Amino acid sequence: MINEQALRQRLPAKALERLQTLRLANGAATLVLDASGLDTQERKDLEQSVRDTIEGAEGITEVRVALMASKPERKIIAIGSGKGGVGKSTLTTNLAVALARAGRKVGIIDADIYGPSQPTLLGTEGLQPRAEGKKLVPVPSEFGVPSLSLGYLVAPGQAVAWRGPMAGNALMQLVDAEWGDTELLLLDLPPGTGDVQLTMLQRFKPDGAVIVSTPQDLALIDARRALDLFSKGNVPVLGLIENMAGYACPHCGEISDPFGAGGVERASEELGLPFLGRVPLTLAVREASDAGRPPAYGDGEAAEPFLAIAAKLAEVIA
Repeated sequence: MINEQALRQRLPAKALERLQTLRLANGAATLVLDASGLDTQERKDLEQSVRDTIEGAEGITEVRVALMASKPERKIIAIGSGKGGVGKSTLTTNLAVALARAGRKVGIIDADIYGPSQPTLLGTEGLQPRAEGKKLVPVPSEFGVPSLSLGYLVAPGQAVAWRGPMAGNALMQLVDAEWGDTELLLLDLPPGTGDVQLTMLQRFKPDGAVIVSTPQDLALIDARRALDLFSKGNVPVLGLIENMAGYACPHCGEISDPFGAGGVERASEELGLPFLGRVPLTLAVREASDAGRPPAYGDGEAAEPFLAIAAKLAEVIA
């Protein structure tokens, strides 16, 4: 008759490393293993490897395998603007990539239900998320940042004409997905302060928010509305970012400010909020974004502002 020590020796190395307890009683072997950090398929493979080696042992009539995993401490950071066209999605992508380069396990939720752009920005157009049970499995990218977006689920160019409740339910499916060991989710919000934002505040509260705006007054008016929404929802604002701040002429190199200069930094000082940095308006960022190659993944001049802002944000959310 086999004993517990002999059963341990039969286990594969990977299973033995994760084994917490093994008990043998009346022909029933009960094993508890730590499955932290494993995705759904890896958990299935681990369990099957244990069953394959134990079930054939002499005197074993039943094998019970319990996989335990501590729930990851996952933070959600909302990236909002209050106004469209200020480059919020591009900033979200590049901040996520920069944070991933710094060693953080980051994912992106494209909450812009009506105008999803993350598949384009991450170069993952045409891909679709897998389903594991009732949950979606995020789409991986070559930049180490998985994402979920309605853009993966509808045909390119197809309009999404949904009322508020449908949009809210779609957002919840993207959030309540199989994110594995992702520790930080950046939530790319749609413009404005409508149904999606309200659903976010009512059903799950972000751990913090970052506001993106261009320097001109018109954009800052809407950014203040977004700030007010987060304030009413008791979501701390971690800082403000000034996008499209200055344009370098590709011919003469002269810097001009088509959208003004310094407006977001001044607003940060007035509101007593951190100013995380500014990103200039450059052709390189536009071309790389359209091509699905986030500038933050490189080491050139275009990457520098994203890396610097991500470093500040990492300090705030540490």
